[in-house]
Amino acid sequence: MTFQFKPAIRENVGLLIGLAGGTGSGKTFSAMRLASGIANGKKFAVIDTEAGRAKHYADQFSFDHGDLPPPFRPDAYIEAIVAADKAGYPVIVVDSMSHVWSGDGGVLDWQEEELQRMSGGDWQKAERVKMASWIKPKVSHKKMVQRLLQVRAHVILCFRAEEKIEMVKKEGKLVIAPKEGPTGLNGWLPVCEKTLPFELTASFLLLADAPGVPHPIKLQEQHKVLFPQGKFIDEEAGKRIAVWASGGASKQKDYTADLQGAKTLDELGAIWAKIPNKSDYQQKKDEIKAKLTEIIEDDPL
Repeated sequence: MTFQFKPAIRENVGLLIGLAGGTGSGKTFSAMRLASGIANGKKFAVIDTEAGRAKHYADQFSFDHGDLPPPFRPDAYIEAIVAADKAGYPVIVVDSMSHVWSGDGGVLDWQEEELQRMSGGDWQKAERVKMASWIKPKVSHKKMVQRLLQVRAHVILCFRAEEKIEMVKKEGKLVIAPKEGPTGLNGWLPVCEKTLPFELTASFLLLADAPGVPHPIKLQEQHKVLFPQGKFIDEEAGKRIAVWASGGASKQKDYTADLQGAKTLDELGAIWAKIPNKSDYQQKKDEIKAKLTEIIEDDPL
């Protein structure tokens, strides 16, 4: 077989978006808004692991609902997602994806079951087989993630987040501090396998002090314009990322006027920090910086 290459064209890109948050963070509502924008008038599917809680939004959004009961094995999630994909829904919301990890019959429970089966209740043998007890649950979880990457529909995964603390040494003393991690903020961490948020197209953490405002966990440069810093995740964000996924150009703000309006180098620096596509404005910024520097040198205080 001869391996062939052809020009790369961005078209019909499947999206995997992750939203994590605790109670009051706007996680589910934001997922609904995003899905509504991506679906653009069509019904989307919601796979609900939380005893029908997603139905609370039935009067606000147009979606079809399906309950996913325990045990929350990875295979059960994939079966539900593939069924929604085959049914032709443009967007699939899964609320909550955390149950496949820490819910009834999820990966953590499965590992405990395997440990009990392999050790027969012998705690000494349990220590010896502990690593082996992870094999089946982790392989199944990995297969689930790989299958997710092949789904044609756009998928939004909701994760619960929990506030964690840890003991850290500060000035020679052990103190309690918010737990840090690559997926967390202020001690809030998504409840999921630790690498999953980085497998997705983009993933965000939402906090209760600013419901619906995303804090990026994974947000690549080309997607920053689609989710402006400090802005709510809403229907317009869904429309923007749907256009991008279909191959259309992202509508980017023109920062030329902002740069030209800078009166000081500090103002220029603040504006520059907000620009996602800096390479487009590098020459203009350098010109304005040179002019401002010349003014300062000609009129020192």
